[in-house]
Amino acid sequence: MQPVKDKLIVALDVDTLKKAEHFVDILYPAGIKLFKVGSQLFTACGPEAVRMVAKKGARVFLDLKFHDIPHTVSSATGSATSILVSTFDTAKGSIVESVQDATQAPPVFMMTVHTKGGLEMLKAALRGAIEKAAGLNIPKPLIIGVTSLTSDENNEDTQRTVLQAARMAKDVGLDGVVCAVSEAAMMRKEFGSDFVIVTPGIRIKKVAGDDQQRTATVSQALKAGSDFLVIGRPILTAKDPASVVDEILQEVPR
Repeated sequence: MQPVKDKLIVALDVDTLKKAEHFVDILYPAGIKLFKVGSQLFTACGPEAVRMVAKKGARVFLDLKFHDIPHTVSSATGSATSILVSTFDTAKGSIVESVQDATQAPPVFMMTVHTKGGLEMLKAALRGAIEKAAGLNIPKPLIIGVTSLTSDENNEDTQRTVLQAARMAKDVGLDGVVCAVSEAAMMRKEFGSDFVIVTPGIRIKKVAGDDQQRTATVSQALKAGSDFLVIGRPILTAKDPASVVDEILQEVPR
């Protein structure tokens, strides 16, 4: 069974590379091997944020929720797949990919696309990642469909929407979905053990000003069948982030 520590993804929801590196330097030695690079950090720092995490030895969950026309999303997932093996050549004014570099660092481990983009977009997203990975001879990242944000209300309409989105993701061939713990057990029952479930909004206690309504504890998420648990603010706002990780792990029954 996968250790609980290996299921935790710390969200680097900060606005500078220096802050992000600070948390990786603290938490990687504490056992956190997965870090989320989302819209805030990626907009501020671009691919360098991904490269920084990988250089530390950790893996990257690239959570940009790609949602656009199929051609654009296919190109985006392809670019995301090759982030760690590509550099910008100023002389040529273009991106240069090096297969040799691919042996020095793992590719993006997992990335998100938004299921609201529809069937053809999801197919294109998967195709872009598969083709790029094959061309570089590197593993394809997991492509995970975002179903509904955890800031959405928890009601029957939300659960129905999430289930429909997950069925589409499964039919297309995506590796799994992002969903709240309130839908995770339903996903596991419906789609089996091989369908990856990523659960955001993991909390230890209520966070002041929290805009996420469908939150859960680590124990609740694991019991529901989640494979990966995304936690950000409870760790990032703590005086001692490493101790919060220990606190989270102590909550889990041995």
